[in-house]
Amino acid sequence: MKVFIAGLDTETNTFSPIPTGYQSFVDGFLARGDATRRESNYCSAQLHVWRRRAEARGWQVAEGLCSLAEPGGIVTRPTYESLRDEILDGLRRAMPVDVVLLALHGAMVADGYDDCEGDILKRVRDIVGPRAAVGAELDLHCHITDAMLSHATALVTYKEYPHVDIPERAEELFTLCADAAEGRTQPVMAAFDCRMIGTFRTTEEPLRSFVDRMKAMEGKNGILSVSLGHGFPYGDVADEGVKTLVVADRDIGLAERVARELGQEVFGMREAIAPRFLTIDQALDQALAAPERPVVIADTADNAGGGAPGDSTFFLSRMLERGITDAVCGYFWDPIAVRFCREAGVGATLALRIGGKCGPMSGNPVDLEVTVRGAAETVTQRFGAAPDNMGPSVWVSGRGIDLVLTTLRTQVFHPEGMTKLGLDPATRKIVVVKSTQHFHAGFAPIAGRILYAAAPGALTKDFARIPYRKLVRPVWPRVADPFAAA
Repeated sequence: MKVFIAGLDTETNTFSPIPTGYQSFVDGFLARGDATRRESNYCSAQLHVWRRRAEARGWQVAEGLCSLAEPGGIVTRPTYESLRDEILDGLRRAMPVDVVLLALHGAMVADGYDDCEGDILKRVRDIVGPRAAVGAELDLHCHITDAMLSHATALVTYKEYPHVDIPERAEELFTLCADAAEGRTQPVMAAFDCRMIGTFRTTEEPLRSFVDRMKAMEGKNGILSVSLGHGFPYGDVADEGVKTLVVADRDIGLAERVARELGQEVFGMREAIAPRFLTIDQALDQALAAPERPVVIADTADNAGGGAPGDSTFFLSRMLERGITDAVCGYFWDPIAVRFCREAGVGATLALRIGGKCGPMSGNPVDLEVTVRGAAETVTQRFGAAPDNMGPSVWVSGRGIDLVLTTLRTQVFHPEGMTKLGLDPATRKIVVVKSTQHFHAGFAPIAGRILYAAAPGALTKDFARIPYRKLVRPVWPRVADPFAAA
């Protein structure tokens, strides 16, 4: 048996003003056939699993391009087509192959391509023919499309948010496709449209128990795999929305029935799983009143992982206005400020203009006299077990507030992005993190309490008012009962 492995991953916020071009993938990760000879990361972790599993069976492995970019706006057409074609050219050189395994996102949009993953899978299928097993591992925040279902043998999405299960899902996909290639199973897939948009936390009930039951169904009674694609609400495409996905062995009727039953259950608990958010002042009031420390507040509207700039100042400005101290805020994407601080050096005090550089969704710049407390040429934070590069970064403090400023745009995943600069967030009363949910895995162990806030910014939590143009079918919460409306 011969396996071809590759990856291309970014999540597209079609409302974001940040262009996603070739340099975005260079800054994120770009490996041309050697990703598994490097340290594992968010995209390449799957390839490491697939190479290990294949070589353990004595199978031959051909490795193609693997690249990822921090979520942002629409991918430029030349960038997408060139990276896609590198994967396809590598596949052609590797032919004949029995299995193709791809690390994709599921919500990548390029100029001229609303469904990049469906486009890639179709072109892969055209090359390998109908008999090869073609599988893709998708982010939980994916748009599950008919093209993906038509051209893949099996699709698997992450089940957890935060995405702590990427290697596990890679193992799952390998088993599905290896069994299919060896003739032990014949996977068939069905998806059910739950007609919902939003963001949902698998760490909270009742969704926590639902995900556990999904896992328990797998490998029994003809069900091979179950996924819940949450959709990415900031992608204006026709297939946006929550969908259940079931892979069954040979029985498409079974897959359709289970997908429908699970999907109807998800829709039935839509109000219960919809996350609640505080305003900035509500979050700060609760944090100050809480006996625990630190209180971690998620600034969910400025999450770079959803395509936001990561430089908004709404929280910082309000904390300064209220005279709040003993607080941390970050990570701010501000390469200019980082450069100034590194030039000044650790221990220097300088007047610094912070954030507010990318447009109205970033707020106004904050002018603050700060002292440079820590600096490093390269800082990484863990996302799961994989390192996430923050680039040259600094820790500064001013008026009782500590700030972490980065050169590369990234959301907050783990406290080590602070501790590596010498800042221990566990010693502060309030820690404001620019993240929606991925911070949870790293910060929950040190947090006395976790709060979620919907500040102004790029990622509105008023999902009913997102100005879609291509999403035209009725969905909740834009419509109270979208099934009746349909």
